[in-house]
Amino acid sequence: MSNSPHYPTLRAGMIGMGMIFDETYRPFFERVHAEGIFDRRFGEVSVPLIAVASRTGVRAEKYRAQAGGKIGAFQSFSGEDSVAQLLNSGAHFACVATPDDRHFEAARAVLQAGVHLLIEKPSVLSLAQLDELVALARSKGVLAKVVYHKLLDPDHKKLRTLVVDGVLQHVNNGYCSLLEPKSISGGQFAEWITGRNPGTYVAVHYIKLIDFTFGGRLKTITATGQRGLVGDKAGPTWDSCQMRMIYEYDSGREAAFDIHTSWVTPDNFPGYVEQEVQFRFDNGVWNGHSRKRGVECTVEGRTPFTLKNTMNNHYNGSFMEPWGERSQRGYGIEVLERFAREAAWVEFGGSEADRPARLANINALAYNDLEADRQTVAAVAGLEAILDRQYHGQPDCVVRVDDPAGGLVLYSPGDAVPTVLYAPPVSPKGG
Repeated sequence: MSNSPHYPTLRAGMIGMGMIFDETYRPFFERVHAEGIFDRRFGEVSVPLIAVASRTGVRAEKYRAQAGGKIGAFQSFSGEDSVAQLLNSGAHFACVATPDDRHFEAARAVLQAGVHLLIEKPSVLSLAQLDELVALARSKGVLAKVVYHKLLDPDHKKLRTLVVDGVLQHVNNGYCSLLEPKSISGGQFAEWITGRNPGTYVAVHYIKLIDFTFGGRLKTITATGQRGLVGDKAGPTWDSCQMRMIYEYDSGREAAFDIHTSWVTPDNFPGYVEQEVQFRFDNGVWNGHSRKRGVECTVEGRTPFTLKNTMNNHYNGSFMEPWGERSQRGYGIEVLERFAREAAWVEFGGSEADRPARLANINALAYNDLEADRQTVAAVAGLEAILDRQYHGQPDCVVRVDDPAGGLVLYSPGDAVPTVLYAPPVSPKGG
């Protein structure tokens, strides 16, 4: 169905062919190659992957050889001008899944070409970059979205439901932890990990979860970290980091949230990752743990190395369906399918005259729109600035949001004058 010329076609491009592509984008593109997408609002739509861009092209060619009939023909571009070549191929939307410090340039090129954008978290590393992308998307009349797949985790959706319904009342404080094995930092990410930290890479999921679920105004960011395993103990590459965010709510009350992340957990740890959250409310407590959802498995000679004792079957799992079909599904893929439906509705959901209204409707979705991502990017930028100062011998810095001195302001012990990281207000209520 998806290759039939009879159906409207939403052509896709992929920038970055690493681990994230293999875990989520690959099964998404293979599924829509076989089935397309359907919605009563726009009917049946084909979503072919027509082009990919990567640094060397090696992984793209390996995937082409392995995929066989699971995917259609696509062009593979590599090298410094690979993104430009991809954008000349006629894609309607492009997905950016490069290392986080390479997001901005690729995303800007996508939007300048008038192509819908889906970008992996963190979208960008500064508010100035975010402002530029949002302005470009609006001027070009295209979507600019960011992937936060943990918002679609069934546990997190239930948490938000209880908050929205008033069952859990006024968050007081929270704690989030995500620990990844050494094979992540020393293997899949070894090519780009120098100078990076696991907080920016994974804490951002919980920053967004907190920001989206509870609302409020971000006020303060503090952080610290440890070095010496992934890189030199005095170098810029971080093994783990701990950050705290303080939010203020309309009631005038505050809440503090601590987020701990690491990518140096031993490889023989029983789970792929250790993910834990606790949120305390006026009238209750929410505890969530990814490894304690009810499944534990031991296989002689395999666990916990090639197969983990505990597994997250909600994120992305391979299954033999009861009717005999092999499938790969989960909320990590569901979030991509949702974006494709949003883009298809904008392009094929009615008349061209009504397209601006459809675009505005999708732009208003705060769970993934770049314009709604200001406080999350502010927290990431604050974390990066604090860790950079610690690397340069100035630990214990504090970043304040919508401070009298500016929108994002870093205070360093011993310095009489603060550093303004971003001058305009961060929050709509800031300033």
